[in-house]
Amino acid sequence: MRRIGPPVIFILAFLACAPLHAAWLKGNTHTHTLESDGDSSPADTVKWYREHGYDFLVITDHDKVTRVDGGGMLMIPGEEVTDRLPKKPLHVCAIGLEEAIKPQHGATIVENLQKNVDAVRAAGAIPAINHPNFGWAFGADELLKVERATLLEIASGHPYVNMQGPPSVEEMWDKLLTAGKRIWAIGVDDSHTFKPEDKDPRPPGQAWIVVHADERSAKAILGAIERGDFYASTGVELEDYAVDAKSMTVKVHAKNDARYRIQFIGANGRVLSESAGTSATYAFRGNELYVRAKVIDSNGKCAWMQPRHLRGGKHSDVRTPGKKAWPTNAAGRSG
Repeated sequence: MRRIGPPVIFILAFLACAPLHAAWLKGNTHTHTLESDGDSSPADTVKWYREHGYDFLVITDHDKVTRVDGGGMLMIPGEEVTDRLPKKPLHVCAIGLEEAIKPQHGATIVENLQKNVDAVRAAGAIPAINHPNFGWAFGADELLKVERATLLEIASGHPYVNMQGPPSVEEMWDKLLTAGKRIWAIGVDDSHTFKPEDKDPRPPGQAWIVVHADERSAKAILGAIERGDFYASTGVELEDYAVDAKSMTVKVHAKNDARYRIQFIGANGRVLSESAGTSATYAFRGNELYVRAKVIDSNGKCAWMQPRHLRGGKHSDVRTPGKKAWPTNAAGRSG
């Protein structure tokens, strides 16, 4: 099995000593239960994800840590730290949290977000900045001033968080990357309703991440998320994804008679290359600040890979993986 590795000069040594039980694990990092504003018990929430092929789940009830047995599915404790300024919801998820964090409050949007991100970091958890366009709370200008955030939600199953903008949160992500920010994109359910009678327009199972973990454990999943060793999806499944010093290659697991477009995107969100089909390769030209891949299917479903920050530019201090490779079971299917 091919592996994600550190910079190119270390790939062979890394492969020689890499763990033999690496796994590709599908999970949701943002969901709610009756313990806050969800409609179902923690046990019923877990049951839904387990029965729909998820490998791990983070329950992020508002301002509390909800613990429940996963019944064979990995559970990672979390919380949605729920702060606000007047008419501005400012929410930060804490992933891998042991004890609940109180909202830290701040006089401005940036101060508020920063204090909550710092509190999540101090608690040893991973901070994810949630739905900037929810209530049109903030945008790229504010995000550029926030330090030490790891994750940004760019796809969400929540029906009212305005992910497509304008501006879309994906556009915000490109502005951050162009400015040299190291931040990874996630897809989440932000699910609240699981009961059919609620007639929610967006049932659970709308967006997720697929993580490459050295083993099937919470510690390994959290490490992979921190490193950016995952992709986000609203339905597109990958068969293979590889990056080396010269190029980036994407292969899609085709399904449901869909057609696919594969884009390679660079600074300021500019599409550097686009092709139709289930596989594509982009050869680095040497002048890109970063390159990221995106797959769009004919039903509007997408997958987003994390950026490859290229050496030689002014942002060469940003993490640069030497090679990423997604084996054929990387499609987000359990097992």
